[in-house]
Amino acid sequence: MLVAGLLLLSVSRFALVAWQWDRVSATGIVGEILVQGVRADLILLGYLLVLPLLLAPVLAQRYSERAWKTFSVAWASFGLLFIVFMELSTPQFIMQYDFRPNRLFVEYLSYPKEVAATLWNGFRLAVIAGISGTILLSVLLYRMLKSAASHTGMWSPKVLLLTWPLLVLVLAFQIRSTTAHRPANPATFALTGDAMVNSIIINSPWSVIDAIASMRKEANSSEIYGDFPREKVFPTVTAAPWLRDYQFNNPELPTLHAQEAAIKRDKPLNLVIVLEESLGATFVQSLGGLPVTPELEKLKNEGWWFEQLYATGTRSVRGIEAVVAGNAPTPARSVVKLSLAQQNFYTLAMGLGKQGYNTEFVYGGEAHFDNMRSFFTGNGFQNVVDRGDMQPKFVGSWGASDEDLFDKSLERLKTLHAQDKPFFSLIFSSSNHEPFEFPDGKIELHDPAKQTVNNAVKYADYALGKFIAAAKKEAYWQDTVFLIVADHDNRVYGNSLVPIKKFHIPGLILGADVQPKRITTLASQIDLGPTLLSLMGISSSHPMIGRDFVKDGTSPGRAIMQFDNYFTWLEGKTATILRPGQAPLIGNYDFGKGELHLTDIKPTEAQVDKAMAHVIAPSLLYREQRYRLTK
Repeated sequence: MLVAGLLLLSVSRFALVAWQWDRVSATGIVGEILVQGVRADLILLGYLLVLPLLLAPVLAQRYSERAWKTFSVAWASFGLLFIVFMELSTPQFIMQYDFRPNRLFVEYLSYPKEVAATLWNGFRLAVIAGISGTILLSVLLYRMLKSAASHTGMWSPKVLLLTWPLLVLVLAFQIRSTTAHRPANPATFALTGDAMVNSIIINSPWSVIDAIASMRKEANSSEIYGDFPREKVFPTVTAAPWLRDYQFNNPELPTLHAQEAAIKRDKPLNLVIVLEESLGATFVQSLGGLPVTPELEKLKNEGWWFEQLYATGTRSVRGIEAVVAGNAPTPARSVVKLSLAQQNFYTLAMGLGKQGYNTEFVYGGEAHFDNMRSFFTGNGFQNVVDRGDMQPKFVGSWGASDEDLFDKSLERLKTLHAQDKPFFSLIFSSSNHEPFEFPDGKIELHDPAKQTVNNAVKYADYALGKFIAAAKKEAYWQDTVFLIVADHDNRVYGNSLVPIKKFHIPGLILGADVQPKRITTLASQIDLGPTLLSLMGISSSHPMIGRDFVKDGTSPGRAIMQFDNYFTWLEGKTATILRPGQAPLIGNYDFGKGELHLTDIKPTEAQVDKAMAHVIAPSLLYREQRYRLTK
């Protein structure tokens, strides 16, 4: 099964590469695509080998030889049948969707009548050829496997006992396919900026299996908070003070609107976003935290400093979707990981790319972590630079140190600037992450023991200070807006229903002609995208529902937070909290003490409507693929 499976999958991939040669060759990594494809195939085949290997100690004995061989042939035939069927289905699917079979391949099976009619009337020849080819190849493979089984002897119990643990270990490594923190996943193989080419690298059976697994995890959506009329969702969302003057004229894309930049520029500015891992307000003294970010404290006086900025969630991918895509949170997983958001989901990179910008993502770790590479390359980021593209002086468990990351970023920014095109670079740090590894002799330790979160934050702050100081000396500084913001705080904890204090994060916009300013009103990560576009002088259409603080930086704001299954709408000091299967709650938040006090007061209809609309809207936009630009 292993050998036949590798042969089938490799032949299929070679055929797909030849068919799509223009797009594949344009990547310049044809050899790597083929090699990594074999790696992906081994992972799939490893999963198919798990069951027979686990049963071997019981069934692969002389007393059960006949049953064992019958099972082995049947199981291997089933596995190869699945592979043949999926690979033969692939070309037609790519012609239709420009991607290997994925979620869509199984999503519509709940409508068998419509699907059958569509296939028969629109793709009759392909269906007949595919089914015929599958039957023919499957019969040949079954005969081959049956013949092999009849000519194969049984191992002795002693040999089986001695070799079985080793085989289990080898199979585990085959499936994991890496010694990194996380096993390889489909995002590991997103090596190019062409989503279709990335899909060729993996195989169709794995693509579909992964899509099914993702669909199961997406069931936990906004509907857990109860019924809410769809017709009220988007009118409530677009009635926000900062949105009500815009025109929402496309019913297919209900949040799409044209934003006119508040600052007019002859030449729009570049954009650099530095997303700091776990750098919450907990570590910023002026925000009520510890004195471990002296560099950030100095920089805050040079630009727009957000004093009441709140993260939307507690994971990096939640911060990414909010900052980079302007997407609000839901109880489901972040869209960075969800299948329907891997292509044509709006991001700043997608919007700026249409304005002629070079766009790239720079990360000191492995970019496939948390599915980032796949999400970014499918949604506007033209280039991804990660650990494999660096020659770091220090490497920790999570990759290159922040100094190495910023050194590479400075190199990349010079390269981008030299191309005489506007650019957008997203830089994501990682040193402030357990086990908190960083180079010796760089900072005066805050804690006696080196590997603590406080020391890691202080090192991350030190590296950030060096980066900004170096960037100021470059020619692009006067033409570039820099955003420094956390993805979330570190461990989010607290004994309140929603630990709002641990969602408080620093945010700073500086560079170019940005003048010092304090933003004291409530703000959310989803407000940063519209604000940056306005500062850069970019007028464009986009679906983001955040607030442009260039137009209005003083009127009352709001924060949106998702904590486990609790959704919080914070407006003023009042927090409206949605709970699954229970009535909403009202709490009063004490900003000074960072404490949430729940009340017995029943929330008003308006309060519940705002919260419900803002948690259901992103869920609908995602599922119906309406968070995008016009085609």
